[in-house]
Parts: sequence; structure tokens; C-alpha cells
Amino acid sequence: MKIFLIAGEESGDILGADFMASLKETMPENEIEFYGIGGERMIEEGLSSLFPMEELSLMGIAEIAPKIPHLLKRIHETIDDIERIRPDIVMTIDAPDFSFRVVKGLRKRGGSLPILMHYVAPTVWAWRPGRAKKVAELYDSILCLFPFEPAYFQEAGMEAVFTGHPMTTLLNKADRKAFRKEYHIPDDGTVIGVLLGSRESEIRNMEDILIPAAEAIAGSNISKPYIIVPTLPSLAREIRQMVEHIPTPTMIITDHKAKQHALAACDVAMATSGTVGLELSYLGVPHVIGYKMNRWTYEILKRIVTTKYIHLSNIILDRPAIPELIQSHCTAEEFSKRALRLLNDEAVRNEQLESFEEVRKHISSEEGRSPSQVAAEYVYETLKKRG
Repeated sequence: MKIFLIAGEESGDILGADFMASLKETMPENEIEFYGIGGERMIEEGLSSLFPMEELSLMGIAEIAPKIPHLLKRIHETIDDIERIRPDIVMTIDAPDFSFRVVKGLRKRGGSLPILMHYVAPTVWAWRPGRAKKVAELYDSILCLFPFEPAYFQEAGMEAVFTGHPMTTLLNKADRKAFRKEYHIPDDGTVIGVLLGSRESEIRNMEDILIPAAEAIAGSNISKPYIIVPTLPSLAREIRQMVEHIPTPTMIITDHKAKQHALAACDVAMATSGTVGLELSYLGVPHVIGYKMNRWTYEILKRIVTTKYIHLSNIILDRPAIPELIQSHCTAEEFSKRALRLLNDEAVRNEQLESFEEVRKHISSEEGRSPSQVAAEYVYETLKKRG
């Protein structure tokens, strides 16, 4: 059994690794070979990666443009590799700009095609709803993380399945007390989480906002402040240089297995908008999110995005339960003010904590199965039907 997987960023690497582990448990009688593109976690599960996943971790028109020739080369290399390996399934995970071009290229070349699946539905509910039809033309089926998503693709004539969000399985194991004990953080210590993002462009845009904000909070009248900065190993050196001047005890966490424990250990967090916002919500960590990008990218995006919010929890709840600081509002002063309010105002804090309970219900899979188990069982049944 040959499975070709494509993941383009950290969240996709987590999703892919969980799926790989569940598929091996679901199909123990089969020898499964994994190929494709993935990160550290997928490689640990047995993936042979064609090239480093980080090459695909790009976002924003201005940021991508200079690297288009190299990305086109990687697309052709990936298509060639799929044709050489002849997998039973090609599963692309998120990274639609790259993944869709690979699948389109495969279809254009023709011949006998593997089963084509996409994991993590494009946000057709946020912008360009017409994309659902285009996805249906490319893929045989799609696996969705949110319960409201399958209807968009089924309407376009595509098989779509709700799996639940994978973070629910991982984060259920988060241990706040164990992390604080390991890092010698006292019970009355106040832990400030700083999430700069997983892309270099995000970190460049957010470092002069989130780090001064954390310093301001630590310098206020809170009890025994500590700062935690979870990041990727490849970014650790750069981030260490950013925080080396801070007098407050600051821990940079690069072990992906410790990330959920680090997040759970926080009393408040400030984050670059992304999947981490949903993780913080699920863990019940009061937080503020923000995003600042290239001016021209922002001007284009604000004209085509149809959602009122950027935080997934706010989108799910259809209300601004978590503060969002975008572009000109995304400042160190605003972040520190909002975060301190969450620490000092019990009513504001409790209101956000209550909203997290609603979010948990929306993103959990049914019947007690983990999302990766739902995905693996669906793949297994699909393969049986194909024969």
C-alpha cells in the first residue's frame, strides 16, 4: 500500500502524522509505504520527504512572488515523483496553492490516476465560495475539520466527510501542572504565552509588537511573571536573539511534543492569528490575537474576505469572543492592555472561558473517535470499494 502525502506547514505536519499513525492501526495487516512532502512529525511516522516542507510555508502575495519559479519547479518535481511511485492514494493536506496545482498537473497528464483526497477544506465559507466547485473538479473526496463545511462541497457534487478537528486528540493530553513543575514555575507564577507564528514573514511583522507587549505585561504588577515562546527548531536561534534582552525568565520551547503542555501552562497568551488561536481556545487559555501583513497584501485580502472575523473561534461562534487586533490596531500597547484586562478583570476572563466551552463542542468528532481515526477509517473503506 503506497500513500503519497503533501503537507505545507506545521499544522499540516501534525495532521499528517496523526493520520499516518491511525492508518497503521486501522490497517495492521497491510504494509504501508509513505511518500510525499512533510515535516518532522510525518518523517518520524515513516514519511520519506521529497524536499523540506518549510519551502512551502509561504503566505501573502508580496512574500510568494519572488519564489514562484522555485515553487513551479517543486510542483513539477512532485508530479514526476507521484508518477514514478504510482501510489494508491494521493492525500494533500492544506497548502492549497501548492497542492491544487499538483493535482491539476496530474489530471492534465492523464493516464491511470490514484484516489485523490484533500484533507482540510479550503475556507470557501470565508472567501470565494465558487472554489468548492473547482475543488470538486480536482478531487474525489474531501475531509473537513468543521461540521458546517461538508455541505458546501456536497452541493458541488463532491463526497465530503466531517472528521472533527485533530487538535482535540492532541490537546486532551496537555498537562499544565507537569510543564510548570518541569520548568520550575511556581503555582503563583503568571505565565505569558507569546506565539509569533510559524512563518518567517509573520515573525518579522509581529516581533516588534508581541515581544514589547510581553515585556510590558511582565513589568506590571502581576505575580512572578514568566514568558513562554513556543516555536519551530529552525526558528529558535532567531527568536532567542529577539528575547535575550528581556530580564523576565523566558523559555523558548522547540520540542513539538511539549508545545501543547506549554500552551496549557499559560495564564494568558498573545498570538499571531492562525490555528494556534483555536488551540488556545480548546485549552481554555484566555488570549488575544492579531495579524499584521504587507500593506498591499492586506488591501487585496480585505476586499475578498467575506467573514466578519479572522479567529476561527469567533467564526465558529459568530461573535467576537476573543479580541482581534488587525493591521493599524495591531500594536504592542493594544496587546498588553487587552491581555492585562484578561488577567485582572475576572468578569472579562470568565466570559472568554465560557465561550471556549462552546468551541469545544463544535470541533469534537462524534462517537468518541479521534479525527485521525475517522479519517483513517474513511480511507480504508474507500480503498476497499476501489478493490
